[in-house]
Amino acid sequence: MRFIPAKTILSGYADHRNWFGNNYNMNIYKGCCHGCIYCDSRSECYQVENFDEVRAKEHALELLERELKAKRRTGVIGTGAMSDPYNPFEKEYELTRGALKLIDRHRFGVSIATKSPLVTRDIDVLTSIQKHSPVLIKLTITTADDKLCENIEPHVAASSRRFSAIKALSEAGIFAGILLMPVLPFLEDHENNISEIIQLAYENGAKFIYPAFGVTLRQNQRQWFYSKLDEHFPQLKARYISQFGDAYECRSPNAKALWKLFREECSKLGLLYKMEDIISGYKAGYGNNQLSLF
Repeated sequence: MRFIPAKTILSGYADHRNWFGNNYNMNIYKGCCHGCIYCDSRSECYQVENFDEVRAKEHALELLERELKAKRRTGVIGTGAMSDPYNPFEKEYELTRGALKLIDRHRFGVSIATKSPLVTRDIDVLTSIQKHSPVLIKLTITTADDKLCENIEPHVAASSRRFSAIKALSEAGIFAGILLMPVLPFLEDHENNISEIIQLAYENGAKFIYPAFGVTLRQNQRQWFYSKLDEHFPQLKARYISQFGDAYECRSPNAKALWKLFREECSKLGLLYKMEDIISGYKAGYGNNQLSLF
């Protein structure tokens, strides 16, 4: 793995009502080797060159320690939006684990998005953080079919292993759930897939599922996606072009029916799915001002 120069690790403070209640964003790694056919982070607007090569920021933990000390307000630090914090190199370098230890020491909370069961390695640190601040773990799962998963997310742990990770986290008392996004039109947007994911989420102790019934496509992300459709799902590209043209938002034609099914089944099983309820759920017990008092 290559190390690249960096000046900062944390973003500035943002209001807690935004994406999953994050107050700060943290990116230690740049690029991703998962090879997912739909990845939005591949888009030209993010200006990530050599996207498939994972790089780490030089002196990341030293920078993070300095920035955490300098922050006047604590809060929840989100990570995983642009690059998975549990990429294969993390097993050796433990930069995410080191960051979590610093987050714990300085009494911040954390919100992690990942596709890797490696997150369960850090249950001990996550449990320690949770004693003083909110912890949220989101595992992306878009299909219950491990075989389909191999084609759309070729270098990621199978969906079944991610469900097992949710079970381990939940049994440890950590607030964990599923990012059900994107749900690819004509591949994953059918009732059987959505129902099976909901049932497996419930059986493995997930607290929530947050969905998006469709996919966004832009710039070179679209070119990559279409090339992979040609490789694995011949004739499907023509259907996308016919249905969506050059639209950025490619909403599933079945979205309305899927939303109805999704709401009914989640409500029946007690799974949260609204953003405000998920935020309230994992921050419950910490109080509105708890984080700013430390």
